[in-house]
Amino acid sequence: MLEELRITGLGVIDDTTLHLTTGMNVITGETGAGKTMVVTGLGLLFGGRADAGRVRADPGRAVVEGRLRLAGTLGGAVTERITEAGAEVDDDGTVLLSRTVTIEGRSRAHVGGRSMPVAMLSEVGEQVVAVHGQSDQLRLLRPAEQRGALDRFAGPEHEKLLETYREAHARWRTAVDDLADRRRNARERSQEAELLKLGLDEITRVDPQPGEDDELRAEGQRLEHAEGLRVAAAQAAQALAGGVEVTEDAPDATQLLGAARRTLEAQAGVDPKLGDLAARVEEAATLVGDVSAELSAYLGLLDADPARLEVIYERRAALRALMRKYADDVDGVIAWAEHARERLGLLDTSDELLEELDRERQRLEALVFELAGRLTEARAEAAGRFSDQVSVELAGLAMPHSKVQVVVSPRGEGPGPDGADEVELRLLAHPGAPALPLQKGASGGELSRVMLAIEVVFAGAGGPETLVFDEVDAGVGGQAAVEIGRRLARLARTHQVLVVTHLPQVAAFADRHLVVAKDMGGAITTSGVRVVEETERARELARMLAGLPDSDLGIAHAEELLAVAGKEKRG
Repeated sequence: MLEELRITGLGVIDDTTLHLTTGMNVITGETGAGKTMVVTGLGLLFGGRADAGRVRADPGRAVVEGRLRLAGTLGGAVTERITEAGAEVDDDGTVLLSRTVTIEGRSRAHVGGRSMPVAMLSEVGEQVVAVHGQSDQLRLLRPAEQRGALDRFAGPEHEKLLETYREAHARWRTAVDDLADRRRNARERSQEAELLKLGLDEITRVDPQPGEDDELRAEGQRLEHAEGLRVAAAQAAQALAGGVEVTEDAPDATQLLGAARRTLEAQAGVDPKLGDLAARVEEAATLVGDVSAELSAYLGLLDADPARLEVIYERRAALRALMRKYADDVDGVIAWAEHARERLGLLDTSDELLEELDRERQRLEALVFELAGRLTEARAEAAGRFSDQVSVELAGLAMPHSKVQVVVSPRGEGPGPDGADEVELRLLAHPGAPALPLQKGASGGELSRVMLAIEVVFAGAGGPETLVFDEVDAGVGGQAAVEIGRRLARLARTHQVLVVTHLPQVAAFADRHLVVAKDMGGAITTSGVRVVEETERARELARMLAGLPDSDLGIAHAEELLAVAGKEKRG
């Protein structure tokens, strides 16, 4: 659950902290006081799109911080995910989330004290909080969203079936498009294939090897300068290890190092340090001997070979001819050939391949239609359960004679990416009335209650522990408003509920009542949030009832409303 929310520099809110509780938290306030900024802050905290236009000029950045308490199976999954990402959960089982947005539009996110991508906040938010607002009501009027809502309600096994169908449908469409393209562009494909074959034949005849050109260039240089290399190596070998030309007047390096070692060893008994130096001289002599041996071997292998040099020239000329046509280097030529072989496989338009592809297309088509049929059956079954549960909720929201129907009908264009069905929510406002689409059959107040009933059914089917309702009671009053408050209070027995409302009948059911109030005492108008209890709460409800927070009659009405709500909750 969300224990605490702090908002700084966002819209009319300068700096305020909301201390939330389990159960039902209600936020009220005058129009324009900043209630919406609380929901906007929640959206930012859980990865929503940042709007730099809402950031206050002073201090030039908006900061939203929230403390989540992670408990239960869902909390364990969230803990595991953020720990895996490098964040830390506090010892008391809570984690601090933070989102910063500057006035220039730059955004930063932190989880458990570690900098994270904003996507991590979104990932956490999807698991711990669900926000329902008026925009969600409008969204659920769209057919595609109604189908998606029914699929979510149907449960995880149905969603697995839907994912399997989508994968099969994608493969089927790819097979259909590939086969059609091969048949439609057979001539162009054949011409391209011939050109690729010519190139592959030329490359195959030369048979270039990786790194071959560099190796041939180095070998060619050695052969071209064989005499100079031989003279240099011979002189170096003579100087290091000598031979017949070495005399006492012109000793080689090996003799000089030997004399130096013996001289030092003779005095090592007087000063041990000279013994250490003698050992190092001996090491140098060993190294000189190794180099001398390698020079001798080098001289043995070095030989001017005009025939070999001619072969190298011819081979490099063949490689350069390939590089002029296909790539900048030999490795690039080899890569071109690999790509050409793969492309040839794609360009194949032989009758045998076309028949094979058509058989695969038919197999995938049969699979898609089979899975689509299973989807239709699952949706029809879920539609009945969904209709019954939403209708039960409507009865508890002062619409006892209304029913919601979920109509699953065939899609006119055949199987699509989401199946072969169209899904439409319809409302029977009263017995004998026709079942009409929601947008046509429901008034504003009825639509709000229908959408609330749908959200309550979703909440009962599992999902996030914290539910946020942003003025979902718009257009509702009287007894219907009381029923909405009662239903939200029942929902708060199993979830943490945060409600932004303008209805006193809903606010009366709160376990914690927070009021957003403007402060116009300074040069700039700001808003803050405070908890109201007892008399203050009654005055706030009186303001909501009649706009008269100091009216004795209004306060008496508010106290009566609180008493009724309290009795309902205790019952």
